Amino acid sequence: MHLTLALRRALLNRAVRCVSAAFGLVVYSFGNYMQIQANIGLSPWSALNLGTSNHCGFSFGTASILISLGIIALDLLMREPIGLGTILDCLVVGWAMDFFLWANWVPMSEFLPLQLVIMVGGLVIMFVGSYFYMRPGLSCGPRDALLVALGKRLPRFSIGSINIALLAAVLAVSMLLGIMPGIGTAITILGNGLIMDLVFHCLRFEPRSVEHENLLQTWNALTAAAREGASASTPPSSPNL
Repeated sequence: MHLTLALRRALLNRAVRCVSAAFGLVVYSFGNYMQIQANIGLSPWSALNLGTSNHCGFSFGTASILISLGIIALDLLMREPIGLGTILDCLVVGWAMDFFLWANWVPMSEFLPLQLVIMVGGLVIMFVGSYFYMRPGLSCGPRDALLVALGKRLPRFSIGSINIALLAAVLAVSMLLGIMPGIGTAITILGNGLIMDLVFHCLRFEPRSVEHENLLQTWNALTAAAREGASASTPPSSPNL
């Protein structure tokens, strides 16, 4: 594959979109970190990460990455396409969470009104990060892809009810690992949809309008750009006299 002008443009386009998605995932991770520091109960997925971390001796971020890799395997088994955004989600969130927990920029609170502010503020920041992460259209994260795959197989149920059932299952596993739910867990499960709608409305963002690109489509776009550039740079052959 020759580095033609068309291919350079295609690579630059994906690089800019990856940077935007990675920035959004870092912001998302900070919101997730704030929910942990609120100290009134974790979201189901964070509780699963923490329970895995406690039992296996991994850091929180490493547990998140390993769980994400397992979910990607499930996504592939369920024939759900993955993209650059899926891989970025798997890696960036784990690394960013480890960094924020190490930096400890937001002290863990014991004062309930402040805990509630930190929890809700974390949810708002998380969905602002989701906006920057989803807008480039590089495919869903592993957990969202799993939700979509389940939704396709259970068409009689709304995606919201499937999400609640999935979160309940994740919460049950985290409880088996010794992580008990709290007020924050209920806020996360019940308030996710409301806060997400509010943030996306303020940003004038409709996630269902985003056309996502999977890995196969990315590869096809790059190879097409390489062929286009190669054909444009090939001089026409001289006619035989």
